[in-house]
Amino acid sequence: MVGDVVGQCGRDALSATLPTLITMHSPDLVIVNGENATSGRGLTPHHAHQIFLAGANVITLGNHAWDQKELASYLPNEPRIIRPSNYPDGTPGRGCGIFIADNGVRVGVANVAGRVNMEPLEDPFRHADRILDYFQSEGVRVSFFDFHAEATSEKQAFGYYLDGRATAVVGTHTHVQTADEHILPGGTAYITDVGMTGPQHSVIGMGLEQVLKKFMTQRPVRFDVADGPGLLNGVIIDLDPQSGKAASIERIKIRDIVEKG
Repeated sequence: MVGDVVGQCGRDALSATLPTLITMHSPDLVIVNGENATSGRGLTPHHAHQIFLAGANVITLGNHAWDQKELASYLPNEPRIIRPSNYPDGTPGRGCGIFIADNGVRVGVANVAGRVNMEPLEDPFRHADRILDYFQSEGVRVSFFDFHAEATSEKQAFGYYLDGRATAVVGTHTHVQTADEHILPGGTAYITDVGMTGPQHSVIGMGLEQVLKKFMTQRPVRFDVADGPGLLNGVIIDLDPQSGKAASIERIKIRDIVEKG
């Protein structure tokens, strides 16, 4: 799993490093959060294609899913892109999916958004129950949840709520990689935030001068994605496909990524 791709710098960093990571680690499934991949807000079909070319099998989204208007009409025709599942019924696209990993294992991938300091969506906890019921009805033992949320408390609570029932709960949205990766008592791999893939010298991906001006003047400021060098954050999860339990979770952090060519 690679954390939130931010802007062109994040896309370039992903394209420059993900193929090498795939060669080194031979993952059976690669998930990338791409909700900030287009100018730091949302995702276009063109940039989704770029992320898939870099090696992603599945793209998850978040609260910026609708910032690029052309994605709404694209989502129903692209099952490899998963938007937050707890939007109201009738929302375009899919909130979860079942994918065949390279080793033949069927993996359920779900994207769920938190509610603390976020949009007032449906209850993510009870919504996750319904997703797990669906995976179970399809005979899926391995399940991965991208929990796109702001509050560390909500993320931790969500992890423990799914402990022993989900294979992995990986937090996204806050763009700063946390150092709390571990296996919960019931066998679920967990990290509060996987981090971002984007400008290394930035404030969660945005330009330093603009962010500082905002904090120091308290006036509206337009934020733009900062320039490189790039940074890639992610995790590698090892699991038992028979039990659906995680065996290990390891953080990845690659710095000083310069665009090839």
